[in-house]
Amino acid sequence: MRAQLNAPLRSRQTEHLFAPPRFRLETELGDLVFTAGAATAMEKVIGFRVYDTYANDLDGHQQLVCVFDSDTGVFKGIVIGNLLGAVRTGAIGGVAIKAMARKDAEHVAVIGTGMQARTQLEAAVAVRDVKHVRIFSRNHENREAFAAEMTKKLEIEVVAVDSSKSCIQGADIVICATNSGTPVFDAEWLEPGVHINTVGPKSVKRHEVPMELGARSSVIATDSIEQLKAYPMPHFLVGTPDEERIIQLSDVVTGKTLGRKGQDDITLFCSVGLAGTEVVVANEIMKEAVVRA
Repeated sequence: MRAQLNAPLRSRQTEHLFAPPRFRLETELGDLVFTAGAATAMEKVIGFRVYDTYANDLDGHQQLVCVFDSDTGVFKGIVIGNLLGAVRTGAIGGVAIKAMARKDAEHVAVIGTGMQARTQLEAAVAVRDVKHVRIFSRNHENREAFAAEMTKKLEIEVVAVDSSKSCIQGADIVICATNSGTPVFDAEWLEPGVHINTVGPKSVKRHEVPMELGARSSVIATDSIEQLKAYPMPHFLVGTPDEERIIQLSDVVTGKTLGRKGQDDITLFCSVGLAGTEVVVANEIMKEAVVRA
């Protein structure tokens, strides 16, 4: 089956999910990046995702997710397209918001207007009773288009604003989904009790959130501590006093530790990519395709 979606390896086992760090095949012109994983409990799947980092505008750049049966090794199918990665990252961001944001959170700030910003916001709306959303990006047309599209899609007021400060002030949840190499807001602008989601690796040389955010956060979680510490360019919290405070999101979800200790806590989720989750999502897409066929 082929589904189109447009728009040592054995690692620590977490609740029957094997999620080793990603592998990068480097060349002079670009890289291929592989993430592999397996789910062996409720879903019996194993497989990998591969995407490229070639810096050109040629048609044909795609992500491939290959799925196999983890019991038999039998090939199940391929999902092609960049949307899957954003969907699974958004879903994990939604899990973080559900586990760490205040129960009464209703005001969301989004910085960034790309695919990841959209799926993160959709996930936030799915797990909290969101009443109002503000959106900021440096491009006026992009933020206005995002506001119009997501207002219609989510049936919630999404307002474009002209600065990151006006975007996040008063927010209960802040979603940072940009490719900026420098901080897009100041830590002092954050209100007590806010929860922040970041998307993708933030290195010591390129990070969209301020360094002070780690120290200001009462709880810091990530989807994969192993992956966070495995990047060639260290994550911006690695080597800081805050590194040892980082906890696994899975431990929060399963009740092993608290994602929030008090209403005024500032909490931070650093999404770095939990390998294997895209294989599970791809398997669900293929099952749905069979039902609809």
